[in-house]
Amino acid sequence: MAKQKEKEYPDNYRETAVLIAVSTPDVAEAKTLEYLDELAFLVETAGGQCVKMFTQNLAHPDTRTYFGSGKIREVADYVHENDIDMVVVDDELPPSQQRNIEELMRCKVMDRTHLILDIFAKHAQTAHAKTQVELAQYKYLLPRLTGMWTHLEKQRGGIGMRGPGEKEIETDRRIIRDRISLLEKRLREIDKQKKTQRGHREQFVRVALVGYTNVGKSTIMNLLSNSEVLVENKLFATLDTTVRKVVFQNLPFLLSDTVGFIRKLPHGLVESFKSTLDEVRETHLLLHVVDISHPDFEEQIQTVQKTLEEIDCAGKPTVIIFNKIDQYSWVEKAEDDLTPKTKENVTLEELKATWMAKLGPNTLFISAKTKENVNEMKDFLYEEIKKLHIQIYPYNNFLY
Repeated sequence: MAKQKEKEYPDNYRETAVLIAVSTPDVAEAKTLEYLDELAFLVETAGGQCVKMFTQNLAHPDTRTYFGSGKIREVADYVHENDIDMVVVDDELPPSQQRNIEELMRCKVMDRTHLILDIFAKHAQTAHAKTQVELAQYKYLLPRLTGMWTHLEKQRGGIGMRGPGEKEIETDRRIIRDRISLLEKRLREIDKQKKTQRGHREQFVRVALVGYTNVGKSTIMNLLSNSEVLVENKLFATLDTTVRKVVFQNLPFLLSDTVGFIRKLPHGLVESFKSTLDEVRETHLLLHVVDISHPDFEEQIQTVQKTLEEIDCAGKPTVIIFNKIDQYSWVEKAEDDLTPKTKENVTLEELKATWMAKLGPNTLFISAKTKENVNEMKDFLYEEIKKLHIQIYPYNNFLY
């Protein structure tokens, strides 16, 4: 392997990144660019800055270097000329493919999964979250041991260097597997504790906020529970599930704020965070929060629904909360414009009358930031939770 640049990053330094993605026949180039925008937000959340994006139209990624030979050389030339710190790929890379790209770039190369794992490592606060993240990291690193530890030894800190890689060079796969076994055992013990804690909540209806990352779940949590859960304009600001007792009028229930979902959420993270997602699995009512101002909110809805299916939560009673209506924008079409209407040039009222009308009455439109329609949301949720309480605990009813 070509020797990579040895760097020590000073405090407050933001690593520079070049992002690359392949646009296949199944994914239009415009959609690929939207995905890269999200990847750039991930890089920013991790503490870096995106300086350039590259895309290439291919039937499928090149098995050796992801991009074709000419395009990958173009990227490498840009990286060398501008002293770029890292290249981030918007897909998960096989180990051999990653090594080939590193040979050309002579800098750190990360895939989307590695970047998300790094953000989780950065945001993990409790022992539970740290254990889950470390387990996912080791499972990701195990098949990538060849050349990986040398790569990590030459880098001093920075994005993608948090966690097990910077502790010592553990080239022995047996040591890694033993560590994975230990972490899995530790998580099983934590799971038992969490299950016991949830068992003490049997007299309450449980409600969980779910949704794509950065759609405003924590802000809504604060509004409904009068608490102060961390709210940041960053992806995955919330990792640990927060549970609060909430009382509407004289009706108490438990409200939980969960980790946000994302497109291509690493499977290892879903596996490692199963105990955290048990809060979702055992809930009675899901509040699916959607950022209606996001250009891809429909795809985000599908991503969340797919993830819920993966953790056996499909079919639960659900209320869809379309948040950020204050930021929804549209462009009025000229009278002689005969092009089909899209969500970019329809009003919010027109949008509500489309496929959203088929969602039924369990659909709310609010702005958690400006508190528009928040009181109506509380009244609606009160009625829904009351019905669930009567149904689940018929002999333990409150005075409504």
